Amino acid sequence: MDVQSHAGAGLRMKVVFRADASLQIGTGHVMRCLTLADALAARGADCQFISRVHPGNLIEFVRSRGYIVHTLSESPAGVEVDPIGDQAHSVAHSHWLGVSQAQDAEACASILAELQPDWLIMDHYALDARWERALKPYYRRLMVIDDLADRPHESDLLLDQTYSREAEDYRAWVPASCRLLCGSQYALLRPEFAALRPYSLQRRAKPQLRQLLITMGGVDRDNATGKVLEALHACSLPVDCQVTVVMGATAPWLTEVERLAQNMPWSTQVTVGVRDMAQLMADSDLAIGAAGATSWERCCLGLPTIMLVLADNQRDIAQALYYSGAAQLVDGRELERQPLISSQLIDSRKLSSMTTAALAVTDGLGAVRVIENLTNKAKYEN
Repeated sequence: MDVQSHAGAGLRMKVVFRADASLQIGTGHVMRCLTLADALAARGADCQFISRVHPGNLIEFVRSRGYIVHTLSESPAGVEVDPIGDQAHSVAHSHWLGVSQAQDAEACASILAELQPDWLIMDHYALDARWERALKPYYRRLMVIDDLADRPHESDLLLDQTYSREAEDYRAWVPASCRLLCGSQYALLRPEFAALRPYSLQRRAKPQLRQLLITMGGVDRDNATGKVLEALHACSLPVDCQVTVVMGATAPWLTEVERLAQNMPWSTQVTVGVRDMAQLMADSDLAIGAAGATSWERCCLGLPTIMLVLADNQRDIAQALYYSGAAQLVDGRELERQPLISSQLIDSRKLSSMTTAALAVTDGLGAVRVIENLTNKAKYEN
C-alpha cells in the first residue's frame, strides 16, 4: 500500500518515527510503527521515519510503502555504546543502538531541526529520557512505544500494548502529566485483522487441525523455525495436515528452512515477505509462533497458539497469554526434550477454549484508540 494514495484529509500534523530493525533487534519495532504510520497517513498526517543502517534493516521496505526514511549511518566497529551514562543509569539494551545515546541524538537533531514534527514517536529499547531531553527543542510532543517499563522517559504519551500491563507499572518512569495507554486493547494491528475477525471466528465453529502456521519472527536469527520443523517429526499430526512457514526476506536461515521443508512428512510450504498475514492466520487452525508482536495478531483472530519464548523480554508476554488460556508455552531451548504438539492440544475442545481466550485479549482496534489519544492531545483535527 502506497501512502501517497491515501485520501485522508482531516488530520494536519507531521509525525516522525524513530525505530530500527536489524538481525539483532528483529523487525517488530519498525513494523508496529509502520502500522501506526499507515493509520495516521490514511487520515492525512505526514509521516516520516528515522532509522539506522543496521544489518537486516527494513529501510527499503518502509520506503516501498511510500514513506520518506532518513538514514543514520551504520555504527563503526568498537564504538563505546553508552559513554554518557554511569552504571546506575545504563540501559539494558544499549548495544542495540550501535552508538551512544548522545551520538544518536546528535545525528537525529539535524533531521528533526528541519522537520520540526508535531509528534516524535520513539520505539527503541536502547533510548531513554537522556535522548528525549537532548532532542526536546526539535519536536512539539513525544510519544514512546515500549514493552519493558525499565527506564525513565520524558514523554507526553506512552504506549505499552502488553496484555495485562497496568499504568501503575510506569508511574515511576514518566512525568505525572504523561498519558499512559497500557494493555492489549491498544495493540497496533493493521485494519485487516479486525476486518477478518468475524470470518476467523466463524470458521472455528468446528475446530480441527488441518492448517498449521509457523511464524517465528521476521528475522529468526537463531533458526527457531528450523528447530520447530525438526521437532514436528516426533508429533502425530493428521496425515492431511498442511504446514505453512512464514519467513522474513532478511532471515539468515531461509535456505536451511527451505531444505528442511522438503523433507517434512506433511505438505510444507515456505513463504517469504507475506503481504496477507491476516488472511493466512484466519485460515489457520493452530500456530506455532514467537512471543512477539504477532501475538496480538493471532489473538485478534482467535488463533490458538503454541508459543516459544526466544528472548528474555518476551517471557512476561508469553506467561500472561498462557495464564489467560490463549496460548500454550514451550521453551525454545528444550524442543528436543518435550513434545511440541501434544495429543491434548489437537483435541477440538482444547482448540475451542484457546480461541475463546484469545479473542478476549484484543479486538484489533488499538491503532484507532491510539490515534484518538494523539489527536485529542494535540487538537490538530479540523
